This record gives sequence, structure tokens and C-alpha cells, in this order.
Amino acid sequence: MVLADVFRRGYRAAIPVGEDWPFDLIVERRGKFERVQCKYTVSDGRMIKAKCSSTNNWVSIRYTKTHIDWLAVYDRTSDACYYIPAEELGDGRYSMHLRLRPAANRQEKGLRWARDYMKW
Repeated sequence: MVLADVFRRGYRAAIPVGEDWPFDLIVERRGKFERVQCKYTVSDGRMIKAKCSSTNNWVSIRYTKTHIDWLAVYDRTSDACYYIPAEELGDGRYSMHLRLRPAANRQEKGLRWARDYMKW
């Protein structure tokens, strides 16, 4: 779904050949090649849990800007792709939450709104 979204946005993409690449796509965007790690999730309709890590051959990888430029998350519930810049992953984290609806406790400070990650 991320690849289809990339094409819909008018960008070109290539898929790395071989195993153990820390990214799934290479996207040419605005004259620059960018590494994109793709994730799939099913949200509860209120919040998307974006997994920022992978386990491959018994090795756990927490993505950082050293590995990727973007973390692209397709959420089946909202049927949309969200693009998280690698700078927001810091030194590596296991997951990140993107809000689709306001929090039940009305908390607003520190929330990441999913709609802010739809632009790319």
C-alpha cells in the first residue's frame, strides 16, 4: 500500500534486492533518493501504533536516521499512509503513537496527530 501511495504521489521507487536491508524502498523525491522502511498496522480507530523496530535473523533493529530517512506506516483501519521522518525516531525507539481522535482524558500536550504525517 505504501508503494501504491508513493506512485500516486508522483514519485518513483525502487525495491532493494537481497536480504538484510534496513529499508524496504528507495524513493526518488524532489531529485533526491530517500530510504523508506514500510510498516503495516491495524489501529483501533483512535490511535495508530507505529512499530519503529524489526527483528531479523534474531537481531533486533530500532530504526534511526542512520538506517532510514522515513518510516512509512499503512493503517488498514483508516486506509491511509503516514510518513514519519527518521529524525523523530531519535536514538531508536520500539514504537510511536499517532492520534486519529482526541484522547479520552483530553490530553493534548505531546500528542502526535496522524493527520500531520499524511503530507510528504
